[in-house]
Amino acid sequence: MDERLPSMTTAISDAPVRPVGVDAIHHALRTMPQAPGVYRMLGEKGDVLYVGKALNLKKRVISYTHVSRLTERLRRMVSETRSMEIVTTHTEAEALLLEANYIKRMQPRYNILLRDDKSYPWIMLTDRHDFPQISKHRGKPVKGASYWGPFASAWSVNQTLNLLQRTFLLRSCSDSEMQGRTRPCLLHQIHRCSAPCTDRISREDYAELAAQARSFLAGKDPDMREKLGREMEQAAEALEFERAAAIRDRIRGLSALQQDSSVINPSSVSDADIIAIWQIAGQSCIQVFFIRAGRNNGNRAFFPSHARDENAPDVLAAFIGQFYDDKPPPAQVLVNQDLPELDVLTAALSLRRGRKVEIIHPQRGEKRGVIEHAALNAREALERRMAESAGQAKLLQGVADLFGLDSPPKRIETYDNSHIQGANPYGVMVVGGPEGFEKRAYRKFSIKGPVTPGDDFAMMREVLERRFRRALKDREEGVRPEDWPDILLIDGGAGQYTAVRGVLDELGVTGVTLVGIAKGPDRDAGREWFHTADRPPFQLPPRDPVLYYLQRLRDEAHRFAITTHRAGRSKTLVRSELDDIPGVGPARKRALLKHFGSARGVRQAGLGELEHAPGINRDMARVIYGFFHPDWTGE
Repeated sequence: MDERLPSMTTAISDAPVRPVGVDAIHHALRTMPQAPGVYRMLGEKGDVLYVGKALNLKKRVISYTHVSRLTERLRRMVSETRSMEIVTTHTEAEALLLEANYIKRMQPRYNILLRDDKSYPWIMLTDRHDFPQISKHRGKPVKGASYWGPFASAWSVNQTLNLLQRTFLLRSCSDSEMQGRTRPCLLHQIHRCSAPCTDRISREDYAELAAQARSFLAGKDPDMREKLGREMEQAAEALEFERAAAIRDRIRGLSALQQDSSVINPSSVSDADIIAIWQIAGQSCIQVFFIRAGRNNGNRAFFPSHARDENAPDVLAAFIGQFYDDKPPPAQVLVNQDLPELDVLTAALSLRRGRKVEIIHPQRGEKRGVIEHAALNAREALERRMAESAGQAKLLQGVADLFGLDSPPKRIETYDNSHIQGANPYGVMVVGGPEGFEKRAYRKFSIKGPVTPGDDFAMMREVLERRFRRALKDREEGVRPEDWPDILLIDGGAGQYTAVRGVLDELGVTGVTLVGIAKGPDRDAGREWFHTADRPPFQLPPRDPVLYYLQRLRDEAHRFAITTHRAGRSKTLVRSELDDIPGVGPARKRALLKHFGSARGVRQAGLGELEHAPGINRDMARVIYGFFHPDWTGE
């Protein structure tokens, strides 16, 4: 977010007796400026109920005092308001950008919300290297590299990278891997790298390949295939058949990159995002296609959270503002709705990009066909989601009937843990609900207490204590009520059930149905026993859909626990005693290991050997030697 946007922040909540609802808004209006900015409605606990922007803050906020003109949703929001905060900006476009940033960060429940915590992959080509590296990149850009994207998914960028490597033969290995090689790797053998690591290509020829790749990714060389065709013919005429075959393979890769492998790849659009919305029964799906340099970088469906009475143009406008909060918009954005406050939204995106952005609702021609196809994709995605939700609702009703719940559970938490003889112990929580597995709600718990090998009870106790102590505090304060589970599912029999029940009773956890799921004597899936509080252990028919659903929850927790443990173990394996030496960072660690072969070699090295190691000066050598020889006096 541009730090220049907000020019003043004012908290309007200093009354001796805190007013409520319309009175709170009237109190805020006393000092409300008539300027562009963003306002926030706050609830009893200081939680943000709603974020809005306005060209004139006072004029906009005063509309909330006319309760009879508001929708039921807004009347409910006003009744919960206890105070307001404002931030003034220079323009309404700046206010829109700030509003989108606040909504994404604060997730107020009365706003239209884009639930998207994903970072998008880009293709990166390093600049400051004799042999530039091409690779996939996520996160913030780093200096000394060029970027192309974004891509809709890792699959999209990986497919493009593979074809780029076949076409331009650029290396994808890191600098350290390149420096350490003495012979070409497999990528060279399968004609996806020119092997600069072993001087199979000159610096000048590699630079030419990198320049061609940059030109192609920027869409500046449409005749590249014809040029390569002429080079292949010349090589064949000169009887350089091996070179001709290599150029032929490059042409095939280029053809695969240029062919229309996607349903949307309009010739009249070079750089644009195609964004279409479809609504059914108060639910929305927004489909986004990324077009860059005339190529389709993939598409993705979004399902924003909003009230059932929100119309499609308002939802789409709110989505666009939040979608480009953390990424630069392209030159054109094609939409299938006439958006409200189009001039303000266009100005905000242009401000975000630093250059002009157009938001276009095509009415005819190829662009109209493209946006209609995107809308068709949105409709089909929404219909699939609604069908899946209907099936999920049926399963949850079955779970409610099985365990005697008054209504289908909205949140089922499943716990598991993983370790190897007490080493690298982790506990995990996975969450299931009406939308299936809610991966944003998954949690990892690195076990902090001492773990006796095989003592899973102690691990589970620590996990549950850490989970519910925070949840109980939030519940008392009325914060995040949706985070309270209806069912707690554990992998285990009577012993695990009794132990967990005791922990929950000690913590004072109530209103949660505890269920233990244990495999039978032969540990056969389909013959699980269920343990609950109000009936003896029981089994379900092997083909019962509810049984299959509960198995999936348990297996997902087991999968997540194992992958979490493996990731933690991998981090431990790459650590060594060199990491504990003051002043030895990753670069010096690599240099020491490369020179001495191992941490043991560094530990056994003399002071003189350390002083002559690459990247180690006299002072650093004395620090390293003193670390391994605590009795050394430095003389």
